Amino acid sequence: MQEERLIEIPDEHARNVFGSFDIYLKKIEKEFKTDIIERNGTIKLVGNPAAVKACETVLNGLVELSMRGNDITEQQVDYLISLSDTGLLQEVVEIDKDIICRSITGKPIKPKTIGQKQYVDLIRTKMITFGIGPAGTGKTYLAMAMAIKAFKAGEVQRIILTRPAIEAGEKLGFLPGDLQQKIDPYLRPLYDALYNIMGAETFMANSEKGLIEVAPLAYMRGRTLDNAYIILDEAQNTTPAQMKMFLTRIGFGSKVIITGDLTQKDLDANQASGLDVALKVLAKIDDIGFAKLTAADVVRHPLVQKIVKAYDDYEAKKALRDKEKKNYDHQYRK
Repeated sequence: MQEERLIEIPDEHARNVFGSFDIYLKKIEKEFKTDIIERNGTIKLVGNPAAVKACETVLNGLVELSMRGNDITEQQVDYLISLSDTGLLQEVVEIDKDIICRSITGKPIKPKTIGQKQYVDLIRTKMITFGIGPAGTGKTYLAMAMAIKAFKAGEVQRIILTRPAIEAGEKLGFLPGDLQQKIDPYLRPLYDALYNIMGAETFMANSEKGLIEVAPLAYMRGRTLDNAYIILDEAQNTTPAQMKMFLTRIGFGSKVIITGDLTQKDLDANQASGLDVALKVLAKIDDIGFAKLTAADVVRHPLVQKIVKAYDDYEAKKALRDKEKKNYDHQYRK
């Protein structure tokens, strides 16, 4: 049995919701196997009742996001489609109200997925938050936005951003320039986020006053960090000793965010990751939060989401094959 349903789309939001050359409408139509007919801002949906209802839910969600000033992206369309039968789609629309701060160009910075919202809420309520997930999930960018907001509000006196420079031995010496110039390439993603949110001039002025510091993890040794917002990025490349050193630097009035991607370790194969160890050791401490972001939280180009998902599937199958081979070998030896 087929159902027909009409939806009115406000003229001023139609182009944003439909996409260039109606690309978003075509994606929704293909995903739900429905016919979508557009005439003068009125949408006619034709298909089985469940599919028609799902289409209507997604389109209404996109209209609401558009009415709140969002430029609709393919990632948002894909995300709403993926949630259409979960009952969580309206929750995503509500998340859009949670503006952390604005970039130097005035663009609102806010969580865009349920996973990102949970991450931001943990940062607000916990002294230490671990943000674990693949590339493109906004781990570092959202952490930076939260840090800058707290700094501007006077909640902390300074911001400290750090990363492990894993080539801190012989290979680093072959790079040109002085020590700071050798280290800067490792810290460039942090500078880029700062410039985007705060602006280069404001960052430089605060940096010269010592209020914002971007430094390799090794520089944290021997310090106690009070009244600061501290972000440790790329934590999967720390050793257990480095992670312990970092965590024991935290002083009064400080907030800490530790981000990492467990699938992208650059350590030697026989070297344990400090992030892996910390997740096990600290799991039961109340004032520490753990946000696990997934491929569904990737907010870069949709192709990145597909790449992350493909690697996750490949690694899961490989782990299963390795386990089966291990069990077979064990039985054979018996």
